[in-house]
Amino acid sequence: MNKDQVKGSIKEVAGKIQEKTGELTGSDKQQIKGMKNQVEGKIQKGIGDVKEAVDDANDTPPPR
Repeated sequence: MNKDQVKGSIKEVAGKIQEKTGELTGSDKQQIKGMKNQVEGKIQKGIGDVKEAVDDANDTPPPR
């Protein structure tokens, strides 16, 4: 797992918490910020997934 995957996952969870907090307090602004952070987290995690796949591919010896 690389840093983008970890940071993305954390940001996504934090966004979910922020969205739920906004729902409980009736704050549309907090809900929107939470949704935005969730999307950003998913994107960052996806970038991390791609980086890891590339690293794994580079670590694999070529077939003979």
